[in-house]
Amino acid sequence: MARDLTVIRLGNASAPRFEQVLAAALRGHCRQTVNWLTDPLEGQRVLFAVPLGESGVNHAFYSLLAFLRTHPGCLQGSVGGVLADGPGDLYTKSVGRELVLAASLAGCTFPGRPLVEGTGDLRNFTVQAKNAGCSLEEAYRLAAADLAGRVLAFAPPRRTRPHLLVLHASNHATSNTLALWSRCRERLEPRCDITEIGLRNGTLEDCAGCPYTMCLHYGEQGDCFYGGVMVQEVYPALREADAVVLLCPNYNDALSANLTAAVNRLTALYRTTPFTGKAVFAIVVSGYSGGDIVASQVVSALNMNKGFWLPPEFCLLETANDAGTAMALPGIAERLDRFAENILCQLLL
Repeated sequence: MARDLTVIRLGNASAPRFEQVLAAALRGHCRQTVNWLTDPLEGQRVLFAVPLGESGVNHAFYSLLAFLRTHPGCLQGSVGGVLADGPGDLYTKSVGRELVLAASLAGCTFPGRPLVEGTGDLRNFTVQAKNAGCSLEEAYRLAAADLAGRVLAFAPPRRTRPHLLVLHASNHATSNTLALWSRCRERLEPRCDITEIGLRNGTLEDCAGCPYTMCLHYGEQGDCFYGGVMVQEVYPALREADAVVLLCPNYNDALSANLTAAVNRLTALYRTTPFTGKAVFAIVVSGYSGGDIVASQVVSALNMNKGFWLPPEFCLLETANDAGTAMALPGIAERLDRFAENILCQLLL
């Protein structure tokens, strides 16, 4: 059955390029434009269209963020994509990942690479234009049309017994993040196969930016120039995995160094192994605040760049400082139950 593409256009700003790209995205599709303040959003295929001014500020965008953050479940059952256009080189990516995080927490699913962004001079489409043999402008329009098609077509893969790959770089004796995961694992093990890999203390060398042809050469062999635990353990486990669960203590409002290195080192495998059928989940624990910053890094690194699909409510966000305090948080058992149940709900056949 044909689906309508629901357009949520943020603001009334009009620019010829943005209008042309939006028209290219919508061409050939049945669509409806809704008012997110009054119309139901559940169960929709949604294209968020966000034009930005020179300041990178769109007031309607922030009104939508406020709405999503205060209306849990308002996008339940929906699948989304984001089209962001700006006159400069900045802000389109940050707007996109902020919107995707808020929408995911409100119940929306996102396919891999759910953001198409047009920067001022469109140099971000240099590679796509070269590959397609077209202009930067045409590459932008093609990407927008492709996004609309993927939003309409996306169906999360289901498995009778999903395989989870869990990555962390923490100490079992002291880590609040691992303590939460241990309780979550107990709830998942009866129905999932779980591979857990620790990346600690110098066992992982970061990517140093090999030339594209070298990275491609090693990737075609399922390898990477730097070898080590990524090639020996992570790559084989990821090929088999239906989902990755990242355990993310908040280190200075960022992913830990080894988790960041692991994400960077996925590039060689990404050259030859599509990640579009693999989901990403995360447990984020902050000592004081800033869990949303780390969660947004997971969104941009794995969903927007590496192409993992993003389930609704993909992350558990908690605040705990001293060792052992996470498991004493009020209501934590219920939240762990909901998080584990959501993983099963998103992956099980």
